[in-house]
Amino acid sequence: MDAPQTPAAARGPHEQARPDPARPGFARTDLAPWAVQPGASRGRLHPEDGGGGRSPYQRDRDRIIHSTAFRRLQYKTQVFIYHEGDAFRTRLTHSIEVAQIARSLARQLHLDEDLAEALALAHDLGHPPFGHAGEEALNGVMRAFGGYDHNAQSLKAVTLLEHRYAGFDGLNLTWETLEGLAKHNGPLRRPPPYIAEYSARHDLELHCHASAEAQAAAIADDIAYNNHDLDDGLRAGIFTLEEACRLPLVAEARDLAMASVPADTPPDRLGSEIIRRVINLMIVDVTEEARRRIAALNPKDVSDIRRAERPMVFFSERMRALNQETRDFLFDRMYRHWRVNRTTLKSKRVLQVMFSLLHGQPDMLPPSWARRAGDAGSPEAARTVCDWLAGMTDKFALEEHRRLTDPHTPG
Repeated sequence: MDAPQTPAAARGPHEQARPDPARPGFARTDLAPWAVQPGASRGRLHPEDGGGGRSPYQRDRDRIIHSTAFRRLQYKTQVFIYHEGDAFRTRLTHSIEVAQIARSLARQLHLDEDLAEALALAHDLGHPPFGHAGEEALNGVMRAFGGYDHNAQSLKAVTLLEHRYAGFDGLNLTWETLEGLAKHNGPLRRPPPYIAEYSARHDLELHCHASAEAQAAAIADDIAYNNHDLDDGLRAGIFTLEEACRLPLVAEARDLAMASVPADTPPDRLGSEIIRRVINLMIVDVTEEARRRIAALNPKDVSDIRRAERPMVFFSERMRALNQETRDFLFDRMYRHWRVNRTTLKSKRVLQVMFSLLHGQPDMLPPSWARRAGDAGSPEAARTVCDWLAGMTDKFALEEHRRLTDPHTPG
């Protein structure tokens, strides 16, 4: 049986754990000195024994995969709502693709792949239905109650909202996984309310960077997001391959593809070949830039990565500029396309209407949620309704809206 892990709360904020020789297989010699050692985890808020031979981060990954929040990602929008086509990305397929890229980066940089994968799989657990339209809607209705932030909601999902274990709320993930989720976009000078509240009792060291594994997961998200939205935009006919190839990075990938594929390759296959090469160009860039930054820093352990002035796993300046051009193109041509605008408007109204109804009358919530909500119109009711709505899939949100607003639909 694995030795119990010491909870992070029992250590000083900068005290470094050491590999435990009593945990066979967890002190890994194949990792870089600045990688997170699974045998040196700062542990869990609620100490646990055992693990069936799995490392702490393998256990975190498995708990995330088996969580309710992860399963719901299947019917949560990336850009297109589920009924617009079954070949478009959802939050679930996006998360799986991010995990694949994160593992690739971690392997090349000799980091702990399991931690990087766990963070990639969990990074979107806090996204509400209807993608960014849903986040904008919830942030608007929650403005008087601290706003809404999907990174904070991801942390809330795995520390409070999941109810799968008898001894604690949430999934009781390791400190390193929680740190990576909270600091998904770097150090937090003004953290969202829930992250600040949680860190006050389980210090996540919000002032500094997360581990290199967390940084690999974060940059993998950027790589996957833009390229898969390009792919979905082409599939939806929102823009053409010729238009996408006006982007310098896509043009570079097109030239590489044209040098190795038959001249008569159909446009759909050529598009896939091009995007595959864009992803590879970005992964190679991040790997090379990370090696340059790490060599310049010369870190001795993971604490040096956390205390660095800039992230270690990131794009080069050239690639960052090229990636921004792609972001701008997608914003102008896809995220503000008239078809997407219509969906965005309708989606926002669905959540706004439901929030207004339920906040004013929380006894319409399921009993367990209604008990937690308390008085109508209160801040606690607002937070409870927001959590209820954020956990919905697109499909369930549309059905629930119909039940709440259509007299002909049974409640």
